[in-house]
Amino acid sequence: MATEHRIAEAARLLGVSDDTVRRWIEAGRLPASREGGGPALVDGVALARVATELHEAPEPGATPSSARNRLTGIVTRVVRDTVMAQVELQAGPFRLVSLMSREAADELGLEPGVRAVATVKATQVSVDVP
Repeated sequence: MATEHRIAEAARLLGVSDDTVRRWIEAGRLPASREGGGPALVDGVALARVATELHEAPEPGATPSSARNRLTGIVTRVVRDTVMAQVELQAGPFRLVSLMSREAADELGLEPGVRAVATVKATQVSVDVP
């Protein structure tokens, strides 16, 4: 089942104006369809593609968070099993270890040599990719 979005909703999801979405439709960047005299509907898959092109990961500290301890470093080791992954990160003199789902480690592309950001909150260490 294809998902479609009205122009105003597509604009809100992308963080742009309705007019920008209309220009992208006219330019062919976003495919849209119209049934009868109804409103233009933007293809959801194409909208997702443009959304990922537009917004790269925020710089550490750029998004609101109660966590204050964000350490940028490099992944030194990743041990995966079928469900979990153990990720080691060296951030300056600090060695951090995070346990996460294998799926999360795979989606983040965590491998030795990858630059990453560890967010330390209480006893939890979260790893983000900048």
